Amino acid sequence: QVQAVQSGGGSVTPGGSLNVSCVVSGRTYTRYFMSWFRQAPGKERELVASISWSGDSRYYADSVNGRFTISRDNTKDAVYLQMNHLEPEDTAVYYCASLRYPGGADTDALRRLEYYDLWGQGTQVTVSS
Repeated sequence: QVQAVQSGGGSVTPGGSLNVSCVVSGRTYTRYFMSWFRQAPGKERELVASISWSGDSRYYADSVNGRFTISRDNTKDAVYLQMNHLEPEDTAVYYCASLRYPGGADTDALRRLEYYDLWGQGTQVTVSS
């Protein structure tokens, strides 16, 4: 059974830092783009960051570019999101996800929820003073 298990997150004051982790288990082929999405109350789930299997291609939403860093460890089939200079607007449930298809992907494809077939359970990140 393939599953993605998340950890990390929590609560922090504005300007603080948090990280979230996602470890995938149960799959033999791992060369997929991995992404982080987030969903705030009353809003749609949005793409935050994506990373290719090699790590050579990374995408960041404009709202987090320069503050968040996505990385991965292919020996563990894990993906991470380091979040710095957090703002109240970053408050959301964060989800890791694996793209359905191996190989490359453009940013339009990366944004489409239906192109992902494996999701983590979600992790709450709260930024509040």
